Amino acid sequence: MNSEPRMLLGTLLPPGRMIRSDEGDGDAQPLWLSDAPVSAALWTRIRAEHGRTGLWPLLLDALDPGDGEFRPWESGELFPDSVSSSETHDPAELLAYWWQEHTAVDEDEDPLAPDERLAVTAPFGARWPGLAPRHTAVGDPDELADEYAEHFAAGRPHLRLGLVAAGCGADALTVAGWGGPVNYGGIAKFSAVVRDWEQRFGARVVAVGFSTLHLSIATPPTRMEDALLIAAEHFAFCPDNIWQGSYPTLTSYAEQLVDINCWDFWWD
Repeated sequence: MNSEPRMLLGTLLPPGRMIRSDEGDGDAQPLWLSDAPVSAALWTRIRAEHGRTGLWPLLLDALDPGDGEFRPWESGELFPDSVSSSETHDPAELLAYWWQEHTAVDEDEDPLAPDERLAVTAPFGARWPGLAPRHTAVGDPDELADEYAEHFAAGRPHLRLGLVAAGCGADALTVAGWGGPVNYGGIAKFSAVVRDWEQRFGARVVAVGFSTLHLSIATPPTRMEDALLIAAEHFAFCPDNIWQGSYPTLTSYAEQLVDINCWDFWWD
């Protein structure tokens, strides 16, 4: 970030500082972090200025908000020097490849029998069904993002504000060097998929935690047929949502996507 954030914004910022990455020589400062918790209203005001300032706001959660480190943000566990650009990746190819990887059955290591493993992703099994179709947004993506920010912040008084110099929320994840899905690959690939979701579903990156990602959605599926295709994309993107979540199958996961204006992801 080349300029002090408070010099770019028309909104008064609370006290905060640039965070140095603990990767490499430590010269990279990819993220501005508030010293104390903030309100969703501040996120909304800064989000509205993004077109002029180029700063994307993030509501930041932590691995353990009470441990004194506010990881990974305050501890500098950010890796902007080890990522590539999201523009170099094709989101459709990534999702198809990940689906193939996650549905492959290794009989020597997999605790589930092949038919049990494929039952998780029924009705598709190991067959990649392709991308869900684009639909017209039912609401303004930015206004819905503001509403979701307020909803997300309710009951989470510890959230801090992060500011990243990025063209969109998806790219902010890469620029900041967030490592949430590190066990599944570089963050630029995940940013490429989120950027595609921004275009197809009116997604907006609202909040990020140590290994969690929270998006508002302007075009949720209204039919199970579409919800199943989106669920397949989610499984390819974040299999732990199903492998270790409350919805043990693709179908049960898809049911809770219908008419819901937010998507949440968690990686182990």
